[in-house]
Amino acid sequence: MRRPKGIKTKKSATKRFKLTARGKILRSRSGRRHLCQTKSAKRRRSLRGAALVHTTDEYRIKQSLPFTR
Repeated sequence: MRRPKGIKTKKSATKRFKLTARGKILRSRSGRRHLCQTKSAKRRRSLRGAALVHTTDEYRIKQSLPFTR
């Protein structure tokens, strides 16, 4: 007998995004992987924390994360 496939989470999305308690989505900032010696200290500091995903992209990301709130 064949089992139904069911709903699955996109694993790439779970590694890249984090959901806040209020339901907003956090992402990491780009530009911190390499070539950091050419960037100023102020610029590197500003790339530190997580940033919010824009509201226009939230729907698509939440579709990839079905088991979150």
